[in-house]
Amino acid sequence: MQPCIQKVAVLGAGTWGAALALTASCAGRDVILWTHTDEEAEAVRRTRHSVKSSSGRPLPLGVAVTSDIKLLSGADLVLVVVPSMAVRGAARMLANAGLPPDTPVVSCSKGIEKDTHLRMSEILGENLPNPIGVLSGPNHAEDVCEGRPSVSLVGFKCLELADAVQNALSTNVFRIYSSTDLVSMELGGAIKNVFAIAAGICEGLGLGANAKAALVTRGLAEMTRIGIANGGRPETFMGLSGMGDLIATCYSHHSRNLCAGLAIAAGKTPAQAERDAGMVVEGLPNTLSSYQLARRDQVRTPIIDVMYDILYRGKPPIVALNELMDRGLRAERIEDN
Repeated sequence: MQPCIQKVAVLGAGTWGAALALTASCAGRDVILWTHTDEEAEAVRRTRHSVKSSSGRPLPLGVAVTSDIKLLSGADLVLVVVPSMAVRGAARMLANAGLPPDTPVVSCSKGIEKDTHLRMSEILGENLPNPIGVLSGPNHAEDVCEGRPSVSLVGFKCLELADAVQNALSTNVFRIYSSTDLVSMELGGAIKNVFAIAAGICEGLGLGANAKAALVTRGLAEMTRIGIANGGRPETFMGLSGMGDLIATCYSHHSRNLCAGLAIAAGKTPAQAERDAGMVVEGLPNTLSSYQLARRDQVRTPIIDVMYDILYRGKPPIVALNELMDRGLRAERIEDN
């Protein structure tokens, strides 16, 4: 029997956290939104918007806002919506929040932890006895907050739990599909950020539509290769959390990763590009983690490799592009090229 999910706690009041709190409220759930400080909580209560943006529909008055982590203990579902580098700290906080061990916890953060190569659900699972799931897909928070039609994917090892969360959060403008392939969902959601920065560089250098289409297509092949090496299913990468997310983030100027790539193409350093964004650019740490993961698994990833050279070794983008294009010719296969 599916668990009854009526009260949803959202950990993190950034743009995506506020968007999911809004969606859960529109789906008829009782919602509590947690943010880090009393000052942030008061600001969100006053403005009814996230701590990062005042655009889009305001949060309904019924959405409670708090900075007290223990108030999340009565939730039937917890959504963790913090930057990937903050997930480990969030997991430790939740471990001390008095959350019942059968309450589902869903990672809505996209990343791979540096050096450990752990996915976000694995970090949560290390710290919590709860069933851990993932929400991922081609979802820009701005569109969700405006009520534009969006589709996402929720995954748990137990399909019944995935179906329960799917039913609890879906609305007539936010449709959710279910899956059990957490590996592919998370790797697709993290690695696509690398190609989004590359897409911004491609656009900023004026390389044209052909180049960007090639980048996205070959990027999909690289993320699929890494996924297969880690036990993921290839077909998941063809879906919402793979191809869908890749297209959304490589073509929309809502994407802070694409905008960072534009800034880098204009001559700014990665650090300057992130400062200009005013928010975490997940593709920067994701590039390092993806590069490390590919080397560990001995997976061939030429685009990830040149992005690592650009972002971490200071190689000029045009030099990296020339090296990428001058490689030896190969057959088109996902498995080994």
